[in-house]
Amino acid sequence: MLEKALSLTTGSEVTFDILWGSASKPASKPLTVLNMCYDNLAGCVILGVALWLRHDPQTSNLLELEFDGAQAPSTFYISVHILIAVGAVMMVVGFLGCYGAIQESQCLLGTFFACLVILFACEVAAGIWGFMHKDTVSSEMVKYYDSVYDKAVGQSLTDREKTKAAATVLKVFHETLNCCGKGHGTAVFTFIMDTLSITDLCPSSGTTTNCHERINILFSDKIYLIGIAALVVAVIMIFEMIFSMVLCCGIRNSPVY
Repeated sequence: MLEKALSLTTGSEVTFDILWGSASKPASKPLTVLNMCYDNLAGCVILGVALWLRHDPQTSNLLELEFDGAQAPSTFYISVHILIAVGAVMMVVGFLGCYGAIQESQCLLGTFFACLVILFACEVAAGIWGFMHKDTVSSEMVKYYDSVYDKAVGQSLTDREKTKAAATVLKVFHETLNCCGKGHGTAVFTFIMDTLSITDLCPSSGTTTNCHERINILFSDKIYLIGIAALVVAVIMIFEMIFSMVLCCGIRNSPVY
């Protein structure tokens, strides 16, 4: 009976040492598995944020506009699509890393590490590209808005049918962003034209807020959110690479880790 109890105690200690470490064995395996679970969770969060950015009514209403054969600038969607891809791949790679850590497979852990390096490099490249083009999204959308505004107002007395098409696109801008006009002067001018029933361009709230300012604020906030998400992903990836290499080296140097 005593021998059986000692055997059970020894078995429990061995299992505890393998899974959670001991004085002679670092506990990198449970930390790696836990960290990879965080990777799956982070991948889900990143994917959710990216999908929200992709289908957010404010941005989607504006970026899906089309007038005179010209589509609204979609540079913003490049960063969003990169986030969607990174989030989805992180989830898949996270499961690969968890399975490799549980099975103590150097091959799977090495593959997991290589995938993380590739993802990290792509994210750094995307971050550099985003930093270099952080003002491009807003400036392109402002130019597109100005062209639609000029056509809608300039043709208001000459070509009613064309004005109707331009006014429809412009009205989407104004209702979505709750603004009117390129600046304070044009906002007041447009409001007066609406009051005289010459046009119907300003939002129903009757605001005269600058649309340029609204566009810059909208896309600046979105870009900052993308940057924060990318930074969080990068930090998680660094920890994952460290823990996966520690566990891989531990498996290689010890017959039972």
